[in-house]
This record gives sequence, structure tokens and C-alpha cells, in this order.
Amino acid sequence: MSIVAILVLLAVAWSALAIGQIPNPFRARTSQARLWRRAFPSASKRQIGEFLALCADAFSFRDSEALKFRPDDQLLGVYRALNPAKWIPESKEVERLARQLRNRYGVALADIWDERITLGALFAYVQQQKRSHGAA
Repeated sequence: MSIVAILVLLAVAWSALAIGQIPNPFRARTSQARLWRRAFPSASKRQIGEFLALCADAFSFRDSEALKFRPDDQLLGVYRALNPAKWIPESKEVERLARQLRNRYGVALADIWDERITLGALFAYVQQQKRSHGAA
């Protein structure tokens, strides 16, 4: 086998392993579950886990890495960690998240969009909407 073929195989294998891995700033973190529970004491572990799994799925991360997100992580910060070369989000990931939020929770991301919105603020809004629709 030629050296070029070996290099091509290594590049393909490396790419396959990298797909779905969380970006470097997040990958090095340990679980942030304690921060989520402290920030949202009235939310269940299941509610937090489902929300973070939805976010992880939208950004094509593994479910096992969803708890590496912190409540103060900005949505655009996550996007930019994935796409450092793109300054203006034209993100299929953010669009996927918006669609999943609408389908799962009945929440329109466009209604609360702010370029500084954090995952925690988004979760708080989801929880508020669930309470207000559950009480109605």
C-alpha cells in the first residue's frame, strides 16, 4: 500500500472519529450537572437531561456529552465553537434547535432570540412556558 493511500485512510478515519464530538472548549469539561441543578432547583434531573439532550442533538453532539454544557454557555458561543470561521450564523444547527424547541416544547426561539442568550435562559423560558401552559 502506498504512503498516500495510508494517509488518505488515516484522514478518513480521523474525520469519522471527529464527527459528533463536542468542540474542544467543551470536551475538556467534566459534567456540569451540579451547576444545572443549582441554577434550576425546581427542575427535575429528567427535565434538565431532556433539554440538554435536545441541544446536543441539534448540534450533532453525543448524548453522553450533553451535560458538559453549562447554563451560562451562550447559544452563539456553542455555534461559534463549532464554526469558528463563520461570523454570521446561517446555522443549520440553530435552525434545527429552533425546530426541535417548537416541536417538543411549543417554544418559538425567534420570540426570545438575543445574540447573548444562554442555554440557561433558554431552559428557564422553556420551563416558564411549560408551567403557564400546564396551568391553563
